Amino acid sequence: MKDCMTTFTGLQFNAFEPEADKIRIEDIAHALSMMVRANGHFPQFFSVGQHCIQCAREALARNYVPTVALACLLHDGSEAYLADVTRPVKKNMTMYLQIESQLQTMIYEQLLGYVPEGEEAELVKNIDDACLYYEFDHFMNEKLFPVEPVLMSSPEYEFQPMADVEKEFLSLFEDLKKRIEKEAQTNN
Repeated sequence: MKDCMTTFTGLQFNAFEPEADKIRIEDIAHALSMMVRANGHFPQFFSVGQHCIQCAREALARNYVPTVALACLLHDGSEAYLADVTRPVKKNMTMYLQIESQLQTMIYEQLLGYVPEGEEAELVKNIDDACLYYEFDHFMNEKLFPVEPVLMSSPEYEFQPMADVEKEFLSLFEDLKKRIEKEAQTNN
């Protein structure tokens, strides 16, 4: 058996030796819309795609620049090629973390144009953690952190058909790319 997976768009993709030109937003949006959060332990289906959309919406609600919102939308992009592994397990999987980091870096470079670092990376992590907190509070009535994080947006936790999530993910991606281009033109 070869070391490649066949993506939604029909590409042969090797997660151990990823090629940047084979990263497609369509593959990411499709896979994340069908991938369940919390390893399937929430009482209803809630996708990684919905989580990523919520993270991007939260960045916009906080009036962060569009590049941070796009980084939030893409922050779990590597999971489209690797799967969503819960944090308590993932932190003990050294090889997985290395592969995930390499792939996520490539996704950011290909679709965002750079890898968020420093303060920007911290903003994305804080939003990811806040959204995670409220997902567990909503679905499991569990408070993951001792201090309740700030949330400026209004999350939606209702079941959404996967095709709708995929479409919304792609639409938000295009909208954020346009905002980034407009901002770049304004600053020149």
